[in-house]
Amino acid sequence: MQPDKSNGKILIVDDEPALRLILTTRLSLAGYQVVTAADGEEALEVFAKENPDLIVLDVMMPKMDGYGVCQALRQESNVPIIMLTALGDVGDRITGLQLGADDYLAKPFSPKELEARIACVLRRVKDRRSSSDSDRTVVQVGTLRIDTRKRQVFREDRRIRLTHTEFSLLELLFNRNGEAVPRAEILQTLWGYAPRVQADMRVVDVHVARLRSKLEDDPRNPEVILTVRGTGYAAPRMGEAADAIGA
Repeated sequence: MQPDKSNGKILIVDDEPALRLILTTRLSLAGYQVVTAADGEEALEVFAKENPDLIVLDVMMPKMDGYGVCQALRQESNVPIIMLTALGDVGDRITGLQLGADDYLAKPFSPKELEARIACVLRRVKDRRSSSDSDRTVVQVGTLRIDTRKRQVFREDRRIRLTHTEFSLLELLFNRNGEAVPRAEILQTLWGYAPRVQADMRVVDVHVARLRSKLEDDPRNPEVILTVRGTGYAAPRMGEAADAIGA
């Protein structure tokens, strides 16, 4: 009996045939529909044709590397991307996050861990429910309007494109209404794993930096995502947000 491919469609992009085969087999058994590409140029072609729900993207590939693919995709899509990297330097590993990837795994990795990461990201994408803590669906901070039902952000009449992960991070902070949220808690809540090394915290920090670059008038003096030294991050309280626009 063939597994029900109802969990979503995954695009695996890697130039190693053996790894593509292993991941295709495991993810198919887990209930995903799987398509593959062997290089960066093919990845963009398959993406346009197949419209996958998530991409597992290797960094080191011929024709176009994973960074180039990620950058090209982010110009038109917020599809979740998990990057695979064999690069040893932590700075190299998080370059993909700075370009808009949702998560990364360093090679060699456990296929079981990749499956867990995929499941976590896709759960986050599918979760469209408004916060049960408040009936409020629109938050205004200065010139920003955050619509939690549509999961969209606008500056005046211009929409600001956020990835699913970026919006989930923003929503998490605003749902806590001014309370400081520890970085480890953010990582556990949104990415589904606890930090094992200090470098894991960079996943959160890079996403905060990307959000600030998109949302803040002056990212060096943030008003939307605040740093709580020694703890993590916070959003303004609702009353403070209202005061900021003279409400």
